[in-house]
Amino acid sequence: MKKIGILFGMEDTFPHAFVERVNEKKVSGIIAEPVLIDKVYQNSLTDYAVIIDRISQDVPFYRTYLKNAALTGTAVINNPFWWSADDKFFNNCLADQLGVPLPKTAILPSAEHPTDTTSKSFRNLKMPLDWEAIFDYVQFPAYMKPYAGGGWKNVYRLENKEDFFQKHRETGQLVMLLQEEIQFEEYFRVYCLGGKAVRIMEYEPRNPHHLRYVVNRPPAAKKLLAQVKEYTIRLCQGLGYDFNTVEFAVREGIPYAIDFGNPAPDADVNSVGQENFDWVVEEAAKMAISYAKAQKPGKINLTWGTFMKDAVSMAKRF
Repeated sequence: MKKIGILFGMEDTFPHAFVERVNEKKVSGIIAEPVLIDKVYQNSLTDYAVIIDRISQDVPFYRTYLKNAALTGTAVINNPFWWSADDKFFNNCLADQLGVPLPKTAILPSAEHPTDTTSKSFRNLKMPLDWEAIFDYVQFPAYMKPYAGGGWKNVYRLENKEDFFQKHRETGQLVMLLQEEIQFEEYFRVYCLGGKAVRIMEYEPRNPHHLRYVVNRPPAAKKLLAQVKEYTIRLCQGLGYDFNTVEFAVREGIPYAIDFGNPAPDADVNSVGQENFDWVVEEAAKMAISYAKAQKPGKINLTWGTFMKDAVSMAKRF
């Protein structure tokens, strides 16, 4: 019997609906359940052929558990090694190479020195930075947000450089991105599962959280939706995320990728709405079952993005 497990924290609706849906399908030799951990020994097998990870970004113990699970044969969604290494600035760099439109973005050192460092630790930084060049590149108004994070935490909208310097001081030891504001006519949040199943959702980030998934807008142009879908697949396959959301702000008909590293994306029925919820539960169940069928016990069953695959292929030539 192959087990599909889901590892989760405070969320309730998606994990239980996912387990129920997998088991409703009655696939021979496959069952689903919440992950249960009572001990973890080095290089020891888990009870699970597949684990969907919804919480390890907040619990380091779980991230390490998942790495060991992946090493010993569990197919972990999403890849815990890549998720540990990834950040939003790298996402932008890769997306630029993949030909996806992006807002102009710069990365900034933290306003305060990290713990156990001093100014001597930063002798390779030219201080002050060339702020005028950075501001000329990004332009105001702009957004400042952490280079690694989510949930709209520590996100600032900035009107000018004076506003920037005031707000940047408030960010402490966080490494921040400064990003061009895309004043959009349309906005989409897009689920992508397995690098191929795509659901495009109208979204309004300026609304309160429970009202962001818009259901009363006129239908978007088919050409635009096709472009959004193509960019979504390109990004998720490039990064190697099996369960992700991508956000696009549309300005003058061009969909700009705003945020596309969300490997534990919101899937709560109370925020995404019933239709979107039903879709993601169904597609997640189908994906997990497919991965369980393909999983080979004792062998590494991780998926990697085209970026990593191409890098490894290049290295093998030398």
